[in-house]
Amino acid sequence: MSIFSRLKAGLSKTRDNIVNGIDSVFMTHDRIDDEFYEELEEILVMGDVGIHATEQILEKLKSDVKEHHIKEPIACKEFLINGIKEQMMVKREDYEFLSEPSVVMVIGVNGVGKTTTIGKLANIYRSKGKKVLIAAADTFRAAATEQLEEWAKRAGVDIIKAGEGADPSSVIYDATCAAKSRGVDVLLCDTAGRLHNKKNLMNELEKMNRIIDKNYPLVRRENLIVLDATTGQNALVQAKEFAQTAPLSGIVLTKMDGTAKGGIAIAIQSQLGIPVKFIGVGEGIEDLQEFDSDSFVNALFDINDNSENEETETC
Repeated sequence: MSIFSRLKAGLSKTRDNIVNGIDSVFMTHDRIDDEFYEELEEILVMGDVGIHATEQILEKLKSDVKEHHIKEPIACKEFLINGIKEQMMVKREDYEFLSEPSVVMVIGVNGVGKTTTIGKLANIYRSKGKKVLIAAADTFRAAATEQLEEWAKRAGVDIIKAGEGADPSSVIYDATCAAKSRGVDVLLCDTAGRLHNKKNLMNELEKMNRIIDKNYPLVRRENLIVLDATTGQNALVQAKEFAQTAPLSGIVLTKMDGTAKGGIAIAIQSQLGIPVKFIGVGEGIEDLQEFDSDSFVNALFDINDNSENEETETC
């Protein structure tokens, strides 16, 4: 399957939850009135798009309808789709860390898929010809290092590790020293799953960030929070809390293929102003993708994607 085909397949449950409802509104209304907008609003909010993003999407739609003198609901569907894309736009400079020497700290609560995300990120970097090193700084969870070692092996990259119960900050220190001496392009740092209300673990996260700042001062920093899309609005709460401890530069949304709550991707980016940079649509090593708003919304609405056409033509 092409990247776009995997994305489209992964968003099938969200499509059933949101897009089918939107299509129903367009099909059952013969004019654009308050009831039409109210039904669209209800579907978007119930689909975890969130009140803030929904209000912005509908305000933009109303403006477009007025500007273009649109009378029939079906004629404004394209403007709705474009409005959703605008809410999710990621600037190309948000991916500059992929082309610069960088340290990527991967954080989040237990069970969201941080370890597998790191393995998949390592694969993305290596496929771009980058030299990758992984720091196994989750020394609390049993078998965490072994799991990460397996992903490092699959991605074909090196790993810095310590024994279970070791000081995570010492692992980070050793890893930054190794990254500098080996000329590594990217250091991916795994961290223990921590709840945002556990003060000692959050303090430890701050300590690890200070070590990187001191020991590797000129490298580009990237703090990615991994969120489980199946948790819907709770993912938004987690992102808000973690942002108070670490300056978040991006979001990785995992398990998009297992949820009807994919609209949370729109809500998080709109409300927090933190871009969704990667999404996971499967368990395979190639099922983590750089986020692209056009492809995401095209896949969501089952629209042919230009990138897929280009891929087909190349083949």
